[in-house]
Amino acid sequence: MSRFILITPDTDFERRVRSATAGMSGSLQWFQADYLPEGPQDILNQLLGEPPEVLILGPGLNVTESLKHASLLDLQFPEISVVLAAEQTPELVLAAMRAGVRDILSPAAEADGIRVMVERASLAAAGRRRGLAPSAIESPDQASGGRVIAVMSPKGGVGKTTVATNLAVGLGTLAPMGVVIVDLDLQFGDVASGLLLEPDHTITDAVLGPASQDSMVLKTYLSVHPASIYALCAPRNPVEMDRIKAEHVSHLLGQLRHEFQYVVIDTAPGLGEHVLAALENATDAVWVCGMDIPSIRGLRTGLHILDELRLLPQHRHVVLNMADPRSGLGLTDVEATIGVPVDVAIPRSKTLPFSTNKGVPLLQDGRRDAAAKGLRSLVERFKPNWDERTHKQLHRRAVVR
Repeated sequence: MSRFILITPDTDFERRVRSATAGMSGSLQWFQADYLPEGPQDILNQLLGEPPEVLILGPGLNVTESLKHASLLDLQFPEISVVLAAEQTPELVLAAMRAGVRDILSPAAEADGIRVMVERASLAAAGRRRGLAPSAIESPDQASGGRVIAVMSPKGGVGKTTVATNLAVGLGTLAPMGVVIVDLDLQFGDVASGLLLEPDHTITDAVLGPASQDSMVLKTYLSVHPASIYALCAPRNPVEMDRIKAEHVSHLLGQLRHEFQYVVIDTAPGLGEHVLAALENATDAVWVCGMDIPSIRGLRTGLHILDELRLLPQHRHVVLNMADPRSGLGLTDVEATIGVPVDVAIPRSKTLPFSTNKGVPLLQDGRRDAAAKGLRSLVERFKPNWDERTHKQLHRRAVVR
């Protein structure tokens, strides 16, 4: 089966696309032509096996004809993603949106950029196939989209952003280009610095502009990270927080959930309106707690309040960060205070804050460290069907060594 189809007379562009897809599963079939057939079926008739996932309409084709072809494909074969190679203009972006084009690719794009876009289009195609499959209606979790993971802490200074960025990077190994991390600390978010990103767009652009109306536009506002994940960073100016309402957050998370397998949210400390909106849309909550009395008591109070409000997500993961037996507290003391088991303990480490300051998460760096082992244990909890494995327990008791 040809997973990717390319139509273009441009041999140099074909070489770059072939290089970009060389390491991906599935083959590329190239039609060297400067015209398009009457309809999509004429292309599919020349293929063997199942329809492709991605159709790339390369440079050298008439753009108007390409958009017409994309419209037909979107109606007849919605499970196939179309990528158009053309110079972007506001008029073209609008016309492409209406035609159902998944992404617009620069004709001068190098192999790395092409690969990112093709992987993104493949994920979108897979999502559409799941939505069109009859079995999709039998699984409410799948039908409603991916997992939304809110990384929480009632108190600041417990390493919440460090845990969130490492979790996103770790999940990126499970679902390359299927993970997005959202910085919901709208005043003092650090996801951009924690991932060494200089974003062109922020969450303000995503919720107040055209991206709020179309997921294709929204994806162009996301920053791509080398660990095969996306990021939507906090506003550049803290005063922009006042422009972002709880309903904006709910709508944004709904959009992202239907586009990504995992949505990781780095929330602000406390239980403000934006955090509560995130919890209303979350499937999972990762509670990060430090090895100190104020943090532990804050977590106990937060869990109690949210339980009364019935805002606790379905899945709970309690992380004890900076665990240190020399702190005067033991694991049993922490669990007795918060009233729930600790699922993952991350030992105190000199490497972890260094990696954060460097802007390269520990799970991306690849260094051997006791903290990395704890972070990988957290990532493991989000593997498909993890809680159904007989050799696991949903809340495994961690041991501080």
